[in-house]
This record gives sequence, C-alpha cells and structure tokens, in this order.
Amino acid sequence: MTSDAEGYGAEQDDVQVDPRFYTLEQTARYLNVSRPQVYSLVRSGELPAIKLGGRGVWRVDRHQLDVYIEGLLEQTREWALSHPLSQERRANVAAGAKLTP
Repeated sequence: MTSDAEGYGAEQDDVQVDPRFYTLEQTARYLNVSRPQVYSLVRSGELPAIKLGGRGVWRVDRHQLDVYIEGLLEQTREWALSHPLSQERRANVAAGAKLTP
C-alpha cells in the first residue's frame, strides 16, 4: 500500500498541464517566425510579455498571444478590404499565377 504522499506524487505525474506562458522559442514556433523576430516584437511592446527574474527571462502569455493574433487578423482583413485586387489580378490568383507587388 502506498502512502498519501506517494499516491499524490503518482497522480501528479499523470496530469498533463498546458503551460500558461511560452518561451520566446515556443512563441516563434507557434507563429512560424524566428526567435529574434519574437524578441523584437516583445521589446517593442507590440507583443505583450513578462520578464522574470534578474536574468530577464521573457515569457509570453498564451492568452495575450491569442489576442495579438486576433488583432493581426483583423488588421489584415481591414487592409485587404481597403486594397481590393483588380479584376486582372483576381483572375491571375484564381489561375494560380504568382503575384508580384
């Protein structure tokens, strides 16, 4: 028979907990960008993050990351609506042609 302490520890090993905070590396993978790009977003204040401890370990709150992404999606949507494709470019997209700026 196991003691309460052993039983409690065994239960904890089986529990999967999603982290609330992501490292800059994890955030970069999530966004499919480089770590320096994430660091730049954090340092500029564009992407909210917290700095932990004296060594300055940065962490990005996953909920704030979702809010940031939703904001980017809305900005992109507004931009796309205010910059519609011409009929010719729309036809090229439909045909699979590569667009140039």
